[in-house]
Amino acid sequence: MEQLGGKSHQAGYRGALLFAPGDHRRRSTGALAGDADAVVLDLEDSVAEPAKHRARDLVVEVVRDQPRHNVAVRVNPVGTEACDRDLDALEPVLDRLSGLVVPKVESVAEVEVVAARLSHAERRNRPQAGPTRLVPVLESARGVLAAADIAAAPRVVTLMFGVLDFAASLGIAPTVAGTEFLLARSQLVLASAAAGISSPVDGPHVSLDDEQGLVESCRSVRALGFGGRVVIHPAQIEPVRRAYAPTRDELEWAREVLDAFANAQREGVGAVRLADGTFVERPVVARAAALLGRDGDH
Repeated sequence: MEQLGGKSHQAGYRGALLFAPGDHRRRSTGALAGDADAVVLDLEDSVAEPAKHRARDLVVEVVRDQPRHNVAVRVNPVGTEACDRDLDALEPVLDRLSGLVVPKVESVAEVEVVAARLSHAERRNRPQAGPTRLVPVLESARGVLAAADIAAAPRVVTLMFGVLDFAASLGIAPTVAGTEFLLARSQLVLASAAAGISSPVDGPHVSLDDEQGLVESCRSVRALGFGGRVVIHPAQIEPVRRAYAPTRDELEWAREVLDAFANAQREGVGAVRLADGTFVERPVVARAAALLGRDGDH
């Protein structure tokens, strides 16, 4: 198995990840010109089989012509001829991609297959560059139950939850409350934390006219420990960002915690209690620092 060293330094994907069909030039270039936190050009579900060859050529062309930080490509499932062709086509532009999204992953072996292909490609084309990052999409019971091993696999920086396919595989309907996915989503959160990778990313909310439902769902999933969400239209970017951003009350609380902790350190006090009853101890300081995007030791 290829080893890439510790994972904690490898930045993952957070915020709003906008998907765009790889066979649609205008939508692809529009996505790249927009303000999503990351853009994923799709070669899988949104591209019909007869159009996949054209989509590969177009994605390579678009990536070359419009370089953008944090642009990824979703390839077809591992083990298919389409995936092999995707990887062959993308080899010349791997250095322009922030990563590959790998759908329908059910085992660490599938990740290792892609990692091995990428290693060969990188040695041929960019031996001094860093490894291409991978985002496995877990969208079946088998995949979710293997989340811990998959999260710890080479190159994996973020897990993605395939809401729609997962629901279909269980014969259930997604709801805004999301109680039907509580266990599955929690599995991804725990697996990501154990592997030291970025918080997982949730699948799309497909009702484009339901902004309230989108925000409510995002807030619920964020509370479980997710760090972002797939969006399928630019209009969903701002609501998702808003839902995943710390609230004003959370930021005020975090500043109070860090100020109290800093004062306690200066005064040599062992424990501090805030007005709301919170004891300011190391785990509380770490959470406050994370909300403010700071180092938890300061």
